[in-house]
Formats: sequence, structure tokens, C-alpha cells
Amino acid sequence: MKQKNIILSIIVAFAFISCNQTTESEKSKKQASNISETSTEIKKSTKQTEDIKPEHLTAKTFKEKVWNYEINPEQWVYKGEIPCVIDFYADWCKPCKMVAPIMDDLADYYDGRVKIYKVNTDKERELATVFQVKSIPSVLFSPKEGKPAIQAGAMSKEDYIRIIDEFILGIKKESNNSKKQS
Repeated sequence: MKQKNIILSIIVAFAFISCNQTTESEKSKKQASNISETSTEIKKSTKQTEDIKPEHLTAKTFKEKVWNYEINPEQWVYKGEIPCVIDFYADWCKPCKMVAPIMDDLADYYDGRVKIYKVNTDKERELATVFQVKSIPSVLFSPKEGKPAIQAGAMSKEDYIRIIDEFILGIKKESNNSKKQS
């Protein structure tokens, strides 16, 4: 009888331990599930920092989003909601390849304030002709109101930012001379 009680006690102990392990396992699964759900909720509630890339334009999308030069050939009528910068480039052009990552950075930096576009002059010859692009890279800067300006040749990121801030966004920056005089 004593042996039966010992065996019964061992069986009960194993049953209790295995139930407890199942409970611990279920707790771990629930915790993992909660962490996953919380992570998903955080991702949904906060804007994921994605790289904003310049949008590539064709002649058709250019006319829809920027300026329809067929309807208004003599007058610049900007169609965009926010100012834009248009990089005229070609895949084989080395200076264009140097400017490309700068344009990517500018698209991120000015997200929501200035739209960055790219036009491949080999594929979109009509656009290159309309803007008389003779050397690449050439970058068109278009404020929301007023006429655009075009700059041929690669520049530094700082120069692009200065032009965008001053010409497109109208942000006046103090020069070093005016700081010294103050």
C-alpha cells in the first residue's frame, strides 16, 4: 500500500509539473504574441521612416503633374500642389550618378514641402527638347508660383539646399557678413 501511495504521489507530481510547464509554455506564447501585437500597433501608429525617392516622369506624367506645355506653350502654368525640383539626367552620365544620391537625400529632406522628380533625357527626348537641355545634369527649380529656373551642371548638396530654400521656399538666410556686422 505504501508503494501505491508513492507511485500515486509520483504520478500526481509529474502531472502537476507537466501542467505547470504547459502553463509556463502558454504564458511564454501569450507574452510573445502580446509583444508582436504591440510591435505591430507601434508600427501602424508611427510613420515608418522609409526612404522617399524622387519620382520618375515621362512626358505624359510631366504634363499631368508639372506643366502641360502643349496647352500652354507660351506660359508656365505649374500644376503641382507643392514646389518641385526636376533632375534631367542620363544613366551613362557620371556627374548625373554623383547627383542621384543627393536628389534621393533631398526627396527625404523636403518630403511634403518640395517634390523631387527625375527625367531620363535618353528616354524623354521631348522633355529635354522643350527645356533645351544641352548638358546634363540639368536641374529645374520650380516655385509654386512664378517662373522656374534651370541650372546646368552638378552642384554640392549644400548648393541645392540653398537654392531650394531661397528660390523655391523663400527662406532668407543670413550671410556671414551680416552676422559679423550685428
